[in-house]
Amino acid sequence: MIVDEKRLRTLHVDLGRHWRGGQSQALLLAGELRRMGQVAEMVALRDSPLTQRAKAAGIVVHEAGGRIGAARMLRQLRGFDLVHCHEAHALTAAWLAGANFVVSRRLAYPISKLRYRSAKRIVAISRFVKQSVLDCGFVDEQVEVIHDGVPVPGAPAVGGEGARIGCVGYLLPEKNQELLIRSLPLVLARHPGCRLILAGDGPSRAGLERLAGQLGVAASADFAGHVEDVAAVYRSLDVFVFPSIAEPLGSSLLAAMSYGLPCVALARGAVPEVIDNGVNGLTVDDRDPKGFAEAVIRLLDDAALRGRLGALARQTVAERFSAARMARKTADLYGRVLAEQAA
Repeated sequence: MIVDEKRLRTLHVDLGRHWRGGQSQALLLAGELRRMGQVAEMVALRDSPLTQRAKAAGIVVHEAGGRIGAARMLRQLRGFDLVHCHEAHALTAAWLAGANFVVSRRLAYPISKLRYRSAKRIVAISRFVKQSVLDCGFVDEQVEVIHDGVPVPGAPAVGGEGARIGCVGYLLPEKNQELLIRSLPLVLARHPGCRLILAGDGPSRAGLERLAGQLGVAASADFAGHVEDVAAVYRSLDVFVFPSIAEPLGSSLLAAMSYGLPCVALARGAVPEVIDNGVNGLTVDDRDPKGFAEAVIRLLDDAALRGRLGALARQTVAERFSAARMARKTADLYGRVLAEQAA
């Protein structure tokens, strides 16, 4: 049986209380599916950032108070072909409701077999994440890799005045922004006017600010906190730095590449699935500030290299990690799941 993907009605559930990469991807997918002519609605927490942004985008949102309320809602809502759970609380709600669902997996930690085995597919956002799921005892056929996607802006970034490096993301130990602070004195020795922009907030902020003070680089490190217009941050940079230790994929890395920014990243997690060292960015093997600083300095010293790597980074996203491609592959998965059920 062939399922017409254009007629699919999908319900996207994300019960996150904060605005993080997962919520951004859930909203992006729902919007792209709607542009493809599908019906895509959402279940999200009442007054959450996702609910507010989805409503502003014209997406129908069914507001829940929590997992139990969402489970009741999923039992009552009718007319949807498939439920797509975008995080663990959504998974619990769909499992309690006995829904017909697929689930996205965005982390590389051990998972609950009982709930995840009920999913028609586990959608891993990278091969790195898929392997972590397989390591928990799941079979290859149940786990499908669909990389996150990002919109590709109409024009690349042109940089700002002076040398500006930066990253975008929640300030957490595993995001490893400490490496950037420890690398900064070495970068400043070569480029005294360089500024490090840290766009994002989180529990590591106070410690990072203290470290910057201890190393004497506080005047060159800008802690911007939460930035609503994140596109302005990307457009202001000359080099994007991504020091995450074991990143499942990295939507901020993809976004930076989509703006044509040359990137320096640790070759950990799913980063090697995105960056081919020396081709569309630079990767560093060790968590050593000296090696990371040397890669940044190499880019700041060489405008031609920045331009070449940035152009190929933008091309990589357009060809392999665009939001439109992510939505098409997800719609194809929905169609195959439903065809298997109908056979």
